[in-house]
Amino acid sequence: MTAPIALIDLAAQQLKIRDRVDDAIKRVLDHGQYILGPEVTKLEEELSDFTGADHVVTCANGTDALSLVMMAEGIGEGDAVFAPSFTFVATAEVVPATGATPIFLDVDPDTFTIDPKSLEAGLETARGLGLKPRAVVAVDLFGLPCDYPALRKIADREGLLLVADAAQSLGSELDGMRTGTLADYTTTSFFPAKPLGCYGDGGAVMTSSPEKAELLRSLRFHGKGADKYDNVRLGLNSRLDTMQAAILLEKLAIFEDEIRARNCIADCYAEKLPSNIQRQKVPRGLKSVWAQFTLVVEDRHVVQTACRSNGVATAVYYPLPMHQQTGYKSFPVVQGGLPVSEKLAKHVISIPMHPYLSNDQVDRVVEAVTSAVA
Repeated sequence: MTAPIALIDLAAQQLKIRDRVDDAIKRVLDHGQYILGPEVTKLEEELSDFTGADHVVTCANGTDALSLVMMAEGIGEGDAVFAPSFTFVATAEVVPATGATPIFLDVDPDTFTIDPKSLEAGLETARGLGLKPRAVVAVDLFGLPCDYPALRKIADREGLLLVADAAQSLGSELDGMRTGTLADYTTTSFFPAKPLGCYGDGGAVMTSSPEKAELLRSLRFHGKGADKYDNVRLGLNSRLDTMQAAILLEKLAIFEDEIRARNCIADCYAEKLPSNIQRQKVPRGLKSVWAQFTLVVEDRHVVQTACRSNGVATAVYYPLPMHQQTGYKSFPVVQGGLPVSEKLAKHVISIPMHPYLSNDQVDRVVEAVTSAVA
């Protein structure tokens, strides 16, 4: 019987680095500094070197990373925070907790990332509601950076904070600059299925400001001051476990090779899949890390069924845009609605993508998809 093809194969990666991971965990057990141990500091330093970000502050998960940014900037009641509707819930769920209002924007039909024209319209929507535009959270969907030059132009003109939600895109590039340097803040997630993931939860915030980095370090540790029992502000309990940092250090050591492999596999898919199947486009000057390889198909059920019959895993990211989800229907959407987000939610399907796919496996995936759309 032919072995099934996983959407993401963490076991294959673990097999490659298991000895190193075991040694890293043993070192943590030996020194016993399980919270904010030396591996956490080392990881922050190495992530700074890798991304080019001046300061990296790790935290407990990617959602907290976004929350910490909102807290650091004092975003609250009466403020509008713009976010795409076609994303995972974490992007917007941190906003109402501050008292601010999320306003949902549409995405570009080719890149699936935030459409700058929708942000322009969103500004008018916010002002019409009597809200103060404060920030835009741009999601690097499926590993592809947003159009940050266009977003930066709008943000600078309007005095908006520009936040990159890079939960899926660590290691991606725009004109040679890596994710971590393209916005005022960059947040990321180390959830196991991410391109750089740990074996639990984890996250980080990147910034060029030493003052903001120091504030973030306080906020992630209950708002502590010089002494941990003198809490000078309201904060969170959001520290990255030393064990997870140790694991991430070993994964970071092979990450460049994995990014190259992901791009080689994406190139193979692009070459072998039928040209009439729409897929996420990568504009000139951008480099994706291919957290997912996502297609837009007419009949998703037919493709899912064909893949399942051939032992090929698939997933749908995301079947329901944020503005149509029960808990978020009451929040405003940009003028003109969100037709692209709604269309993508009905037609997208992601096929296996990870650095350890063999040529034979890629061919099997292509054959399964092709048979469904022929």
